[in-house]
Amino acid sequence: MKKLQQIALPISALAIILVLIGAFMHNELLYKPAALIAAITLAVGLGAVPSLKGYQYTAWIITAVVAGMLFPEAFKSWGGVNLRDKKLILVIVQLVMFGMGTHMSLKDFNNLGSTGKGVAVGLFCHFSVMPLMGLLLTKVFHFEPEIAAGIILIGSCSSGLASNVMVYLAKANLVLSVIVTAMATLVAPFLTPLLMKAFAGTLIHINFIDMMMEIIKIVLVPIGAALLHDYLKRATQKQRNTVYTITAISAIWLAIVLLTLQFASSIPLQQSINMSGFIAGAVIAGVLYHLLWKNFKTIDSIMPFISMFGIIYFTTVTTAAGRDNLMKVGLLLFMASVLHNAAGYFFGYWLSRLFGMDKNSSRTIAFEVGLQNGGMASGLAGSMGKLGTVGLAAAVFSPWMNISGSILANYWRKRPVNDKKEDDVLS
Repeated sequence: MKKLQQIALPISALAIILVLIGAFMHNELLYKPAALIAAITLAVGLGAVPSLKGYQYTAWIITAVVAGMLFPEAFKSWGGVNLRDKKLILVIVQLVMFGMGTHMSLKDFNNLGSTGKGVAVGLFCHFSVMPLMGLLLTKVFHFEPEIAAGIILIGSCSSGLASNVMVYLAKANLVLSVIVTAMATLVAPFLTPLLMKAFAGTLIHINFIDMMMEIIKIVLVPIGAALLHDYLKRATQKQRNTVYTITAISAIWLAIVLLTLQFASSIPLQQSINMSGFIAGAVIAGVLYHLLWKNFKTIDSIMPFISMFGIIYFTTVTTAAGRDNLMKVGLLLFMASVLHNAAGYFFGYWLSRLFGMDKNSSRTIAFEVGLQNGGMASGLAGSMGKLGTVGLAAAVFSPWMNISGSILANYWRKRPVNDKKEDDVLS
């Protein structure tokens, strides 16, 4: 693998030269495939450079954008399957969230009492600064309504596990980060639709209940399945037997739901039955995954790669669907992403300091505020059938959040907090 990574870098350099030649000659048959090869080999080759290895995931996201921009038709349907189909999007985003959930634990909530103030500050900053900043940017740049709604949407989503990774790299308060991420995820089904209704209700139609249900399906159901797997790891035999009994009941109920859902006469009843089916499915999925884990212990380490693949899928399909819009507003969207992200870091840090948080905790809150759950935003856009418009912000913002987060994490890692100078300004 190491040799492949080392070979990839010179291939990438050669491909970039071919891109320049092809662009100069206006030869699409040369520069388009060369650009894709350059992006892929660069993403592979970064693994051979220790100082750049942390940017490899971001490079793959950029590769997805390049592929979607240059070959949009290739990512609209495969073998008659619509790659933007709502059901397919839902399944993949649930898989992404489940993969993220396998790296969460019920023990993460144990320190909630001792970190209460930090959690309250983090949630307040996250769900106030980011949607308001998103709204401000839509007024400044005058985006089309659905694209503007997408900016507000990503600002209204919870933080993702990327923030935990950045906090770990920065050697900040990881315990606080994990708890804030977990709590932001739990309150998102209520706060995200509420914020969207308040700030984006004039841009697109927002049904509060429908969006709340979608977030529960997209986020809480798969993460709940992953936490059930975590519970079973430490459960007693009696507790396992209880879970297995509930699983059998869930399987029966799921079969009943699938048979009777079409006969439900009212929409609220349909939503209730549908949601109960998803919850039953989560119980079954969590138990089946746990049984698989018992035989293949390495599966937990594989799940992040599956999540990464899912996010790359969203990015590629979203870019392909919104290519024409990106050609018109891509640069402005990128500028908006930089400003939005920077505002999150800035206000997250300094508001935390204003509320009396220590430097390490303030650094943590900066990441929790500045980094949003792009997968959640993409999933919601897909559920609306507006991946190519509402979903564009997530496709543009996500790569930049990974780049900026890595840079800031490494900057702070090299400048650890000096407890004796806690009241000093940011070094």
